[in-house]
Amino acid sequence: MRTAVVVGAGMAGLAAAGALSRSGWRVTVLERAERVAAPPAAVVLWPTGLRALEALDPDGGWTAIASPLPDGGVRRPDGQWLVAPRTRPGAGPAPAAVHLEDLFDALVTGLGDAEIRTGFEATTVRVGPRQRPAVGDGRTMIEADLLVGADGIDSRVRAAVAPEAVAVGSGFAAWQAVIPGFRVPRLEGDRSLGGETLGAGYRFVAIPLGDRAAGRGGVYWVATAAGAARPESPATQLALLRRWFAGWHEPVGALLDATRPEDLVPQGVRELRPLPRAYGFAAGSGGVVLIGDAAHAMPHHLGQGACLAFEDVATLRSLTASAGPGEELVAAVETYSRVRRPRTTTVVRQNRRMSAVVQARGRLALRARDAALNHMRPRMLGRHLDPVADWTPPD
Repeated sequence: MRTAVVVGAGMAGLAAAGALSRSGWRVTVLERAERVAAPPAAVVLWPTGLRALEALDPDGGWTAIASPLPDGGVRRPDGQWLVAPRTRPGAGPAPAAVHLEDLFDALVTGLGDAEIRTGFEATTVRVGPRQRPAVGDGRTMIEADLLVGADGIDSRVRAAVAPEAVAVGSGFAAWQAVIPGFRVPRLEGDRSLGGETLGAGYRFVAIPLGDRAAGRGGVYWVATAAGAARPESPATQLALLRRWFAGWHEPVGALLDATRPEDLVPQGVRELRPLPRAYGFAAGSGGVVLIGDAAHAMPHHLGQGACLAFEDVATLRSLTASAGPGEELVAAVETYSRVRRPRTTTVVRQNRRMSAVVQARGRLALRARDAALNHMRPRMLGRHLDPVADWTPPD
């Protein structure tokens, strides 16, 4: 029987394990934490990500956990529009917001016969031309026909096969939180709780999650600021955020006031520079593939990280569905790399352009940013005009 080992039980790893298991593979998932748990956050899935999930598991119930996300436009801190909300051009689904608890529950439900081993920290990765790939924790080595690196930006699997790709700081820090429905502030008039606001080196994005999210609804928000990750306690960092964003239009202040320190998830934002030279590496009867942040970690300016991860998995599942160990599987691994790397390179390039826009500071830079937004934003909304959105699941 074909065997696969998936390192990492995050979104990408769970999706890959379920897809391979349903395709007839015997799958083992290795997770270094003591349990599989969703981070206390949410994610935006653009149509590409939703199409990938539907292709992976048509019965996954994705529409039941996703709340359609209308375009909320972009404002200045004083509330003036940089880009007014607009109707999304063309037919087709809108982006959707999904609470990670709901997403993880759906992915775990779809694991089938895949086995999960928690408390397994991969410290050794064996890759050679004549041996099946294997991964070990210093006590046990587990080998398989296919090794899937889904272990995030600090991937041990990637370090073994593509050491040239290094995680570096992106020049800013981020904070995120989910405010449960019973604490969501009420705004006067017809003001929306959703939308994006750009200041000089600061950004605040608010996303309503719908009434059913994680059984309690709520609002997910993300704030970014230029600089490194902060060392202070969550309570002190929350106080800093309230000071930095003081005077911004509502609902920014109201959402920060409704946030508790235990809701806050601070993080230093990093990316891979350069990207790995390949995403698939032949070894023994099959090989090693990289998916998700292990392959193409990037800042979240375009909200495409999760979408690309699910695209990776849908492509991998399609290419390996009928590939047996040996020449067929080796060819599938190499084809996966040829297919996925140009796609992710395009998205990463656009993401870096948007990063420069978001981090603009100074009068001249802000003027250039405003002009760029008016040019870039409509293209990002167009399903057929923007290469970021131009992806369909493979047959």
